[in-house]
Amino acid sequence: MARFIASEPFWNLFPQAEIGIVVARGLENHADKVKDRSAIAADLESALNESRKFLSGETLSQCPVVAVWRDAFKLFKTKKGARSSIEALLKRVEKGKGLGSVNPLVDIYNAVSLTWGFPVGGEDLDAFRGDLRLDVSAGGDPFLALGDEAEEPTLPGEVCYRDDAGAVCRCWNWRDGQRTMLTEDTVNAFLVIESVAPERREDLRRALEMLAEKARRRLGGTCRIVVADRENRSVSLE
Repeated sequence: MARFIASEPFWNLFPQAEIGIVVARGLENHADKVKDRSAIAADLESALNESRKFLSGETLSQCPVVAVWRDAFKLFKTKKGARSSIEALLKRVEKGKGLGSVNPLVDIYNAVSLTWGFPVGGEDLDAFRGDLRLDVSAGGDPFLALGDEAEEPTLPGEVCYRDDAGAVCRCWNWRDGQRTMLTEDTVNAFLVIESVAPERREDLRRALEMLAEKARRRLGGTCRIVVADRENRSVSLE
């Protein structure tokens, strides 16, 4: 039985973190077969507009939903220039750039990320090798990033998601790998929303509910929500 496990070294760095998980099964993610494709596009456009509420007069790095992740990334080894996924999305908004469609499920989770100001990601459950772990790497975990042609392994002391075959997402939520990425052929998915701000606990719950509801309504299948924290660090992915 595959599990998600957040390791003790991770909790030593981030004792108040919460990892919100949606286990989605039986999805239809082919763009040409999704009946609500226009609704997904409309949701993403609406989220782009709504996300401007996070952009105040300060520089992007000082916006609260970004600054909390800037601080978090200082606590572990990162690739030079690595930033949280929510910062990357909001940077596009700040520059007036849109988000091109990737596939229905990715478009759905990007809309949730922009609406709530959390990093949101997803992986193909069926591509995992053994358990998925959120861990502090000893270095050398194999990793081929989206869009790259050469592998670049994890660094010693880097927080990453990894399984028995190597890294799945580097620098916590910075870059996904090709091996486990969501595609139109994805049927079962691991979706994750991360929080390092305890005062946003209720926002995290509401974001998880939105993610599960949108995935279920737009793509069919079933969704199960669970939150991992220091007291509940191992979660079944069945």
